[in-house]
Amino acid sequence: MAPLYIAAAHKSSGKTTVSLGLCAALTAAGHAVQPFKKGPDYIDPIWLSLAAGRACFNLDFNTMTEQQMLDLAASRASGAGIAVIEGNKGLFDGLDVHGRDSNAALAKLFRAPVILVIDTRGMTRGIAPLVHGYRSFDKSVNIAAVVLNRVGGSRHEAKLRAALTEYTDVPVVGVIHEDELPSIEERHLGLVPANEAHRAKDRIDGIGAAIGAGIDLAAVVRIAERAPPLPTSRAAPAAPAPAGVRVGIPKDAAFGFYYADDLESMERTGAELVFFDSLRDRALPEVHGLFIGGGFPETQMQSLQDNEALRSDVLRFIEQGGPVYAECGGLMYLARRLTWRRRTCAMVGALPLDIVMQDRPVGKGYVELSETGRSPWGSIIRGGSRRIPAHEFHYSRVETFDGGLDFAYRVERGYGIDGNFDGLIYRNVVASYAHLRNVDPVRWVERFVDFVRRSANEGETLRVEI
Repeated sequence: MAPLYIAAAHKSSGKTTVSLGLCAALTAAGHAVQPFKKGPDYIDPIWLSLAAGRACFNLDFNTMTEQQMLDLAASRASGAGIAVIEGNKGLFDGLDVHGRDSNAALAKLFRAPVILVIDTRGMTRGIAPLVHGYRSFDKSVNIAAVVLNRVGGSRHEAKLRAALTEYTDVPVVGVIHEDELPSIEERHLGLVPANEAHRAKDRIDGIGAAIGAGIDLAAVVRIAERAPPLPTSRAAPAAPAPAGVRVGIPKDAAFGFYYADDLESMERTGAELVFFDSLRDRALPEVHGLFIGGGFPETQMQSLQDNEALRSDVLRFIEQGGPVYAECGGLMYLARRLTWRRRTCAMVGALPLDIVMQDRPVGKGYVELSETGRSPWGSIIRGGSRRIPAHEFHYSRVETFDGGLDFAYRVERGYGIDGNFDGLIYRNVVASYAHLRNVDPVRWVERFVDFVRRSANEGETLRVEI
């Protein structure tokens, strides 16, 4: 599997659209493409997965070691010829001043050639020092080609090409003119998720066709094939446990933020995943536990409120002791009420919280948690580590909170529920704003599934009695 890194000079240059368009165009041309996304993002991987027809996986310096990222990528090589890795922000951007967590660092780790997407609006001759500077800043990064995006017309394109030819040796493998790409609506967390966007497949097909027309796909393939192949995985695959419990997971326009490898880990640990639609399904399926991920419940809150039958089932399941893990949007769903744009809708009502959407992010970025020792699952950390790396990105705030409940985590960095704690505990529910990743030393999946199994075996968790 030959790696190819899609990066940009800065955020909002169009690299996500180019990345998913490349995935769609290369797949349509008969190539097996495995997509990856740098960072903890959920939305772009949903689009990339649809475009490539293969699940997209996240590569994140915050939650993974370099070897874990290499092992994850190598484990996905089967049947794929090209790995398309989409970066985040700019090529050299990152939290670390030395760039150890940057896109450039990840590209070097994977020995992946970089295609630099450049937003050329308002730029002519100035493109040359930009590309020259990026090429010279770290010569160990292989900037193999550029894609000129948002080009104003044929005269603009000619000036850009002339400047690059005169002052650099970086080839242009693609030109995308202004308004040639079908747009994808954006929201406060980025692109509208593909699971929510109407006719997502049609948009991806349109973007793929535009990218196929504007980018020399044969040249892109040649660049990827000249790169060293990804190393084989050093991690022995774990033998899957026989399915013993059923874990219900809402996957719809309200909830869709799940890491593909976390779901796979659930299955390997012995959970049968039972997906349902929180907007349309009127009854909770027969399950032993629930995992309610993030998403945009505020955009669907009227439909969530209208589905009173399912809300009642979820509440009954919780009150009967059913194990539930809820992240961000899942926490909002389990609260009493959700308010957005001066409208308020009833939610499940299990947690003594009222949630109000804000105009600015309440919690944003990487977080660090420590355990309080009160989680019903027990410790989720292996080895000698005492901290849990995770991330949060939420515009919602807990406005009304009835005290007296415990928390699973202290917030060492970040905001969580109240600036000090996260992981609210109610009966057998753990609900947090932090998004966890099931990668050593954090093994929340195994702990949660084991707790679901023990609860089911002890008769504490029964199917919902309709």
